[in-house]
Amino acid sequence: METLSIRIKIGDREYPMKVKADEEARIRRVGKLINDKIKKYREEFGLEDRQDLLAMVAFDCMVESMELNEDHTEGSEQVKNVILQVNQRLEAIL
Repeated sequence: METLSIRIKIGDREYPMKVKADEEARIRRVGKLINDKIKKYREEFGLEDRQDLLAMVAFDCMVESMELNEDHTEGSEQVKNVILQVNQRLEAIL
């Protein structure tokens, strides 16, 4: 698979990265999302310190990740319960 050398700007710095060609668009979107969150915290809370901004963005991203994992777990449990109910009904019929 082809590897590309790209530069992603996060905050005020550029970071060189080597990424697979098929992942380039996703990596660039992630960089944009991070920069959008930095801008949001800078504007909403008047934060200017880079470390504070990046800490808040990291915290925000972890909260989102945990929420998605919890939603996924709940969804998986619901699917599992439905499958068990269907299985029990099938066993009762047979």
